[in-house]
Amino acid sequence: MSTTVTPTPRPAPTPTPTPRRSDARDVVASLAAGVAAAAGLTLVVLPGATEGVTTGAALLGFGLGWWTMLVLSSRTARPHRWAAVPAVAMTSTGVALVASAPSDHTLGVLTWIWPPLALALAGWTYARMRRDLIGVGRWLVTATLLVLAAAAVGAAGRQITTEPFAEAHPAPGTTVEVHGHALHLDCRGEGSPTVVLVSGLGEFSASWARVVDGTTATTRVCAYDRPGQGWSDDLSEPQDGAAAADDLHALLAAAGESAPYLLVGHSIGGPYAMTFAHRYPHEVAGMVLLDSTSPQQFTAIPSYPRDYEVLRRTYGVLPTLARLGLGSMLAGSHLPADQAGPVDDMNTSPRAGRNGRDELSVLPEVFEEARRLTTLGDRPLVVVTSTETARDTAGWAAAQDRLAGLSSDVVHRDVHASHQGLVDDDAGSAASVAAITAVVRAVRSDTRLATP
Repeated sequence: MSTTVTPTPRPAPTPTPTPRRSDARDVVASLAAGVAAAAGLTLVVLPGATEGVTTGAALLGFGLGWWTMLVLSSRTARPHRWAAVPAVAMTSTGVALVASAPSDHTLGVLTWIWPPLALALAGWTYARMRRDLIGVGRWLVTATLLVLAAAAVGAAGRQITTEPFAEAHPAPGTTVEVHGHALHLDCRGEGSPTVVLVSGLGEFSASWARVVDGTTATTRVCAYDRPGQGWSDDLSEPQDGAAAADDLHALLAAAGESAPYLLVGHSIGGPYAMTFAHRYPHEVAGMVLLDSTSPQQFTAIPSYPRDYEVLRRTYGVLPTLARLGLGSMLAGSHLPADQAGPVDDMNTSPRAGRNGRDELSVLPEVFEEARRLTTLGDRPLVVVTSTETARDTAGWAAAQDRLAGLSSDVVHRDVHASHQGLVDDDAGSAASVAAITAVVRAVRSDTRLATP
């Protein structure tokens, strides 16, 4: 009798799982492409654009990086299809922002909405990414998503904790309706001539606190805010020097301040003051220029054309960085604690970034208008030059000498202080006050200047 033996079936072999890939090279290339595209679009293609357009351009660049990651991974056995989600989210949002160029008010409303969506996007992308990536690739994408999450948290925190500037800091002095918009003016002290302080880039009326405190014992002194600064209204378009001079003239008249005026201009405030003196010569008794920018800046300072292009591109991204809560990296003050609050709050806001960007955009026109002032005659002029600026900037000392040539009654003084220190450091502001006081005394006594 035969016996049939049924063979025992062998168990099917367990399939070997496809190993996850590090993809470090593709990840590095994708992230580098995104950063390069964002930088190129914001700093080269659309330099100095409005905040919404700049933010949209950056998102388009970052979106390109995620698309690059998706495309590069499609050549492998495990394509990163999850990268399509941040790619679509960022590019579609970027296109919408560039196309619509939203106003500041609209951007403020959107900042209540987009941070939680960005956090959700970062969390979802991280969860999906962990299934595909290991090693360096995973760490690089994780770091990128942490930056996105930090930006969302920073924007939300700033939106929640920051009061509107005018509500947080009631305006000193008064606001007056001029040419259809409100301008802020803060005048203190008594006497003639009335000192009018003209701010430089990134400054406003409160920036002059030390100079105001040192001058009020001698005469009346007025600090004011150009449109977009401090407590003054915003304008839809930046002003040139002539419009700013006409605004200031109307503001002083409407507020009941009377000529003669002693104009004090710091940095780019100098060319603004020169344009005022050209347009209203019979109301200007004298001038003080505190390390003033030259109306011939583009030709007198060899490095300035290049520096201007860098500044124009850099200032274009400041409003976006400020909205993400990074304003503290952009500006600061050295004023006493009771005066620094308004300056710090103003200088670290998206509005301050916009004002700086807008004023930079019209500087060529401001300089051209200031060049129309060819002489102050024998009206007293003190030119104060920062030794630090003169040392570090080729052509600055010669340009300051040329400014001193505007008057036959002039004192040119070099001061050991920084450019900004002439306004907000103790020693520098004291030198500025001394220069102002010297001109006040010369005007009152109708005598030539004594060395301040």
